[in-house]
Amino acid sequence: MLAIFLIVLFLLIFTYLPIAFCLLITAVVLMFLITGSVSPAVLTQSIVRGMDNFPLMAIPFFVLAGEIMSHGGISKRIVAFAKALLGHIRGGLGYVSVLASMLFAGISGSAIADTTAIGSIMLPMMEDEDYDKGTSTALIISAGTIGPIIPPSVPMILFGVVSGASIAKLFMGGIIPGVIIGLGLMFIWFMHTRKYKEKYAVSTSFSGKRLWKATKEAFWPLLLMVIIIVGILGGIFTATEAGVVAVMYALVLGFIYRELKVKDLFPILIKSVKTTAVVMLVVGTATAASYFITTAQIPTQLTNTLLSISTNPYVVMLLINILMLLVGCVMDLTPALLILAPILTPIVTSMGFDPIYFGVVLVCNLCIGIITPPVGTVLYVGCGLSDMSMSELVKPTLPFLAMMIITLLIITYMPGLVMLIPNLCS
Repeated sequence: MLAIFLIVLFLLIFTYLPIAFCLLITAVVLMFLITGSVSPAVLTQSIVRGMDNFPLMAIPFFVLAGEIMSHGGISKRIVAFAKALLGHIRGGLGYVSVLASMLFAGISGSAIADTTAIGSIMLPMMEDEDYDKGTSTALIISAGTIGPIIPPSVPMILFGVVSGASIAKLFMGGIIPGVIIGLGLMFIWFMHTRKYKEKYAVSTSFSGKRLWKATKEAFWPLLLMVIIIVGILGGIFTATEAGVVAVMYALVLGFIYRELKVKDLFPILIKSVKTTAVVMLVVGTATAASYFITTAQIPTQLTNTLLSISTNPYVVMLLINILMLLVGCVMDLTPALLILAPILTPIVTSMGFDPIYFGVVLVCNLCIGIITPPVGTVLYVGCGLSDMSMSELVKPTLPFLAMMIITLLIITYMPGLVMLIPNLCS
């Protein structure tokens, strides 16, 4: 049954059918093999049950908040703050891109929103300074993957829903891995600028006055990240309510900065609804597929397959990471997470690992997939921003991908890094 499931799913994916329909057809095939018939009523109930979940309401709110922030001048102020802080270093705009992405990740929770908002500002600035376009774009899209790792995070909300793990603790667990990835990307950029010193001359000097001005401008946008984290940890509001707070806060700032107009709200709402609808359809069909996957005892079969190779928990984690990296190359983050999480979480927890730890590892792993061909969504965003082909962009991305894989191994084999803040907050 496991082999049939994988064959049907990947055959459908390679036909370029939308992933929601791939999952739906897979669910129908599994239902027929298990029961000998297809019941539209059972299938519909499974889909609706998957979407009818209160924590999922956080997704449209955070998506809407991210869209408002992108239009309301918030990303521009975060970039200005990062530039005032790091712009005076050789190749400083590269460090600015990473820091700005890390800060914006604490507000948007989306890799695409992060990459688009920061990349559309930073890439023209880097081109004006004659930075290498390929490496600059590779850095920006790699930094964009931090968006779903540092809280708030839409993928971690989804993992919490399908696994039952605490969304608040998942948020906290992503902070240290997100910072480590950011520092790792900065190190690769440092090595690049050191190798090509002549291309990356220092163009500005440090100015305390400029930093103070930029800090004042960015204070209120950056405060939102603090409000979300403190509010969730302090039990003031849930992750879903945090999304509402983020929307209202972003609206107020957008109008105060006079960069958000009333006429902008309708297009923003339409785009947010479209994004949310796609995510929720995938959630519903993935839930239906997961129901029949569980009924067909596919998790048990996969567990037995992995344990037949090794019973060492860390070897099993290595195998799971390899599996997820391969899946990430051909499947987007959201459907891959919704399919893999219900199957793999029981295996990992049976070996004594905390589901919070596994959720963070799973999200970090699948974030690598969104900048790898042929299905990397953020890779396509980078192609659009830089007007480069995928073949041109893949090569300069490889050093950053290597660093992200090293970081993945670090957090996999040092669970204490992931669990440090969640344990402190317990």
